[in-house]
Amino acid sequence: MPGTSRTAEMQAAAPEELLRRLKTLALNLQWTWNPQTQRLFAALDPALWEAVNHNPQRVLAGLSAGELASFAADPGFCELLSRCERELAAYLGGKSWFERTARGTDRRLRVAYFCSEFAIHESMPQYAGGLGVLAGDHLKSASDLGVPLVGVGLLYRHGYYEQRLRPDGSTAVVYPHYDYAAWPLEDTGRVVAVALGRRSVHLKIWKLQVGRTALYLLDADVPANQARERALTHYLYGGDAEYRLAQQVLLGVGGRRALAELGIRPTVYHLNEGHAAFCGLERLRELRARGHPFDKAVGLVRASTVFTTHTPVPAGHNRYPPKLVLKYLGPLVTDAGLDRDTLLALGREDPHDRKEPFCMTVLALRLSGRVNAVSRLHGQVSRAMWQKACQARSPGQVPIGHVTNGVHPQTWLAAEARPLYRRYLRPRWPLVSPAETWADRAGRIPPAEFWALRNALRARLVAFIRQQLARQIQRRLGPVQESLAAYQTFDAATLTIGFARRFATYKRALLIFEDPQRLARILNDPQRPVQLVFAGKAHPNDAPGQEFVRRVYQQARRHGFAGRVAVLEDYDLHVARLLVSGCDVWLNNPIRPLEACGTSGMKAALHGGLNCSILDGWWPEAYNGRNGWAIRAADAGNDERQRDRQEAAALYDLLEQQIVPLFHERGPDGVPRRWVRMMVSAVRSVGGRFSSHRMLGQYLREYYLPAHRVRRR
Repeated sequence: MPGTSRTAEMQAAAPEELLRRLKTLALNLQWTWNPQTQRLFAALDPALWEAVNHNPQRVLAGLSAGELASFAADPGFCELLSRCERELAAYLGGKSWFERTARGTDRRLRVAYFCSEFAIHESMPQYAGGLGVLAGDHLKSASDLGVPLVGVGLLYRHGYYEQRLRPDGSTAVVYPHYDYAAWPLEDTGRVVAVALGRRSVHLKIWKLQVGRTALYLLDADVPANQARERALTHYLYGGDAEYRLAQQVLLGVGGRRALAELGIRPTVYHLNEGHAAFCGLERLRELRARGHPFDKAVGLVRASTVFTTHTPVPAGHNRYPPKLVLKYLGPLVTDAGLDRDTLLALGREDPHDRKEPFCMTVLALRLSGRVNAVSRLHGQVSRAMWQKACQARSPGQVPIGHVTNGVHPQTWLAAEARPLYRRYLRPRWPLVSPAETWADRAGRIPPAEFWALRNALRARLVAFIRQQLARQIQRRLGPVQESLAAYQTFDAATLTIGFARRFATYKRALLIFEDPQRLARILNDPQRPVQLVFAGKAHPNDAPGQEFVRRVYQQARRHGFAGRVAVLEDYDLHVARLLVSGCDVWLNNPIRPLEACGTSGMKAALHGGLNCSILDGWWPEAYNGRNGWAIRAADAGNDERQRDRQEAAALYDLLEQQIVPLFHERGPDGVPRRWVRMMVSAVRSVGGRFSSHRMLGQYLREYYLPAHRVRRR
C-alpha cells in the first residue's frame, strides 16, 4: 500500500462504514472501465477476485470481520478508496460533452436503446458474443459523453452457456444458475404484464447503473408466473422458434411498457438488431388507442425509430410461421385495431405472399425511418439483401446507411499499456469528444519501450494460456503428465497469432489448417517459431459450428501442432481482453462478405496488434498497407473448396514471406523496428476512428438528432 501521511491517516474508517462505502462504489458499473477502482477491489483478496471472475459483491461477501478491520485501519487503502469515490463523484457530477454541445430542443433528446444482450462485464454473463459486446460499449460511451440514453433488455437466469470441451473436443453445454443478489441490480419495484396469446406474463423491472446510463432488464422468473412463463427469461438464444418468438415479444412489447411504467418518455427508439421489432407494434397499438389512423400511426412510429441490422447471413434473421406469430400477438393485433393480414404484411418481403414467413428484420425495416448497417461494406450488402423488402428498383435506392462499429477504449485497453500511453499519448479519459485523436501521437513512443510493452502483454497471455490449459485438463480428468506439459507449452518470446470469435462456419476457423504439413513447417521452424491460440463458442444448436470447435481441438493435439496450438474454453470478456492485448497478430478469415463488421481486431490494434484479415467487415476501411495485412481474395467463380485452398495459400504466403520474417528482423538492441512501425500505424489508424465514442457521435448526428427533430416539429 502507499506510504502513510497525515492526510492518509485521517482516512482510516470504521469497518462497517468502510464496507458500506465499498458496496456503494460497486453499485455503479463505471468501475468496470476504471482501473483504479478495479485495483481497489482486487486488493481485498487477489485470489478470490480472480476466482469469482472479478465480481466485487462476491469479494465483499467473502471478507471476514478481521480482514475488514485490517483494511479499515490501513491508511493507504482508505486513501485509495477516497480517491475512487472522488473520481466517481466528479465523473457523475461534471458537465458532460452532450450538455456542453447540445443546443435548444436537442437537449430534450431521450433515446431508448433495445437489445437482446448486453456485455457490461464478465461477472454478469448476459451476452453471447459481438452483439452484446457492442451494446455494452454503446452504453459506456453514452455514459462518458452524457448522451441521454437508457438501455432495455431481458435478464437471463442461466445466460448463454458455459463451454466445456470433452476429451474428443466435443462441447458440453453447461447452464449455470445466476444469483442476482451477487450482482449490482436495483429492484425498481415495478412490474408490467404482457399477453402471450391467452397467457399473461408478468415482468419484473431491474436496473443496472452503468455510469450515467441506466440499463433496465426484464425478468419473467417471478412467483406471479407459472413455471412455463418463468422459464421465458432463463436462456439467451435458447429453446426452439416458439421460445425465441415469445422472448422477442417480451423484449419489444414488455420493454416499451416498462419505459411507460417508469415514466420514461423516449423521443427516439433505437432497435439494435431485429429482436426488439415488436416494440414498434406496441407503439402502434398505443397510437391507435389514442385515435390515430393506421397510416398516421405508422408514420409516427417510423419517424422516431432507428434500426441497426447486424448480419448479412440469411440465417441470422429470425423468421416465423404466420400461425405462430398470430398465436402470440393475437391480443395486441386486436387492441391495435389491425386485421391479421395487415400485421403479417408488415413482416413479409412480399406483403401479398401469404405463404411467406414473418421476418423480424422486415418488420423492423417497415417500422423504422432510419436504418443502418455496421460497416461500409455491410451497407452495400444490406442494400442488395433488402431491395425487395424496401420495394426499390435498385440497391442504390434502398434507404440503408452505415455506421461502422467501434470499441470502448477504456474497457479494452490493458492496464499494462496505460502508463506508457499516459506518458506519450496523453489520452483524456473519458475522451472529450467523439473525434478525439489521441492515437495520432503514437509515433512519440520510443520503439524499445513499445516493444517492451508488447513482450509484457504476450508474456501475460502465455502465462494465462498455460494456466487455462492445465485447468481444462484437470477438469476432464486428463493425465497428470498432460497437466505438467501444459505449464511448459507456448513461449513468451514466440510470435503469437490469435483467432477468437463466435465459431460460425463462415468465419472459417479451420482455414489455417487447410495444408497441415505446410502449417506445421511454419509453426515449428527452429529459428522462427510461431504459436496459435483459438477461443470461441458456437451456438448450442449449431451442429456444424460445434463440429468446427471439435476439429480445431483435434488439430491442436495432432503431431506437429501439440504445444504450438491451443484451444481455450469458455471465451468471455476477460479471456477476450487477454487475447486482444497479448496476441501479436489477429487473424480473421471469413467468407467475404459475410462478416458484417467484427470489432475484436480493433481491440488488438489498440495495443499495437497487427491484423491479418480478409478484406471484409471493418478491415477495408482501416487497412492502409502499413498497419497489418490483407489476405488475397480467391478468384471469382471458384467453388468453395477452390476458394478455401486459394485463400489458405495466400495466408501461408503472408506468414512465410512477410509476417514471420518481419517479426524476427531485429536491430542490435533486439527491437524489430519495422514491426514496431507497423504497431504505431495500427494504433494511429484505430484510435478515435474506431472508438465507440466516434460511433455514438455519428449515431447522434445522423440518426438520433434528425429523428428527434422530426418528432419535435
